[in-house]
Amino acid sequence: MPQYRRDRTPGGTYFFTVNLLDRSQSLLTDYISLLRASISRVKESYPFYVDALVVLPEHFHMVLTLPKGSCEYSDIIRFIKSNFSKGMPGSSNITCVSRTKRKEKGIWQRRFWEHRIKDEVDYKRHIDYCYFNPVKHNHVKKVSDWPYSTFHRDVSAGLYRKGWASEGENEGNFGEA
Repeated sequence: MPQYRRDRTPGGTYFFTVNLLDRSQSLLTDYISLLRASISRVKESYPFYVDALVVLPEHFHMVLTLPKGSCEYSDIIRFIKSNFSKGMPGSSNITCVSRTKRKEKGIWQRRFWEHRIKDEVDYKRHIDYCYFNPVKHNHVKKVSDWPYSTFHRDVSAGLYRKGWASEGENEGNFGEA
């Protein structure tokens, strides 16, 4: 089994991209309540903070901060995926023998992409990237129109204005430099 080099900074803040195996599906928005419940359930065992989250039909981006001393983000992502899969109604089409052996439903890509946030500028760029993603993928014209995002929480907290990035401001100035 390959050994992946992952940054494991205890108490770190990380950006994640997690994809469905079949990117043509819309399971994450179709079953948004199940995904929210899965994240809440995992937070009971791993008390991480969700700095930002945006859920698109076939993938989600999340910035999370781990508790001081913890570096268990792989478990957090694995359990979110597992809880979601277990809660899905019916059966999925498992097309791979190795997925059948592992009792996987064939919903998720096995891996995820992670990036440790290095400083305040990096933090802001990745949260902005999360929030702008539905516009980037042409799901909506304005960030505030996408319902599956913590952007609304951050607007209520005064961290963003409701019309942020709606006139093309900052377009493309997100993510890693």
